[in-house]
Amino acid sequence: MKFKRILLKLSGEALQGKQQYGIDPERLLEYATEIKVAIDDKVQVAIVIGGGNIFRGLQGMTGGTDRVQGDYMGMLATVINSMALQDALSRLDIPSKVLSGLAIDPVCERMSSAKAIEYLTDGLVVIIAGGTGNPYFTTDTASALRALEIKADAILKGTRVDGVYNTDPEKDPTAIKFDSLSFDEAYKQGLKIMDLTAFTLCKENHLPIIVFNMNIKGNLARVLREEKVGTIVQLKSS
Repeated sequence: MKFKRILLKLSGEALQGKQQYGIDPERLLEYATEIKVAIDDKVQVAIVIGGGNIFRGLQGMTGGTDRVQGDYMGMLATVINSMALQDALSRLDIPSKVLSGLAIDPVCERMSSAKAIEYLTDGLVVIIAGGTGNPYFTTDTASALRALEIKADAILKGTRVDGVYNTDPEKDPTAIKFDSLSFDEAYKQGLKIMDLTAFTLCKENHLPIIVFNMNIKGNLARVLREEKVGTIVQLKSS
C-alpha cells in the first residue's frame, strides 16, 4: 500500500510525556519532528488528537459533570492540544491549519471535507479538533469519520505500544502480538483497537487501521515506508 494521504490519530495522554497531566513540550516537539519527516516524503497528513491529558468527558461524569457538558469540555481540550501541536509544527517551519467540529472563531476554522482536502493538497498539515462536534462520540469515531471525509488511505493510530496484542502487553509479559488482523478477527477476539462505532465505520468503508508505537523515533516513517511495524487491521488479514 503506497500512502499518499493519511490520518494520524494521537492520544491526548501521550502528550503528557512524563508529566501527570497537561502537555510536555519535549514530547510535542518529538511528534512534530516525526510528522515533518512524513511531510518531507510528500505524504499528506491530517491529525486528530484526543484531549485526555486535559479532560475526559466520561471520567468527568464520576465527579458529577453532566455527560453532554463533559463531552463538550473534552472537545475543547482537543482544540487546546491541536493548537499546541500547530505551534510545535510552526517552529519547524511546517505550515498547518486547525479545523474544528466546533465553531471557535478566530481560533480555528470550521471543519469541512472540501476545505481539509484543499489544504492537504496544498501541502499543509491539517489538524482536526473538536471531535465530531457532537456529544456521545469519541475521538476514535471522529478519527474514522474525518479519515473517510478526507479520503485517507489509512488511519495510523499512534500509541505507546508497538501494535495489537491478544492481552495487555503492559500487564502480561506473555502477550502475543499480531502483525495483521481482519476486522472480523479483531471483533471476535474482543480486541480493543478503537471503539465499536469507529471500528464499524472503518470496516464498512474498507479503511485500514495501523496501530504502532508513536513514541519510538522514526516509527512513523517506517510505517509509511511499509516496513513491518505495528499491526495492520484490514478487511482480510495478510
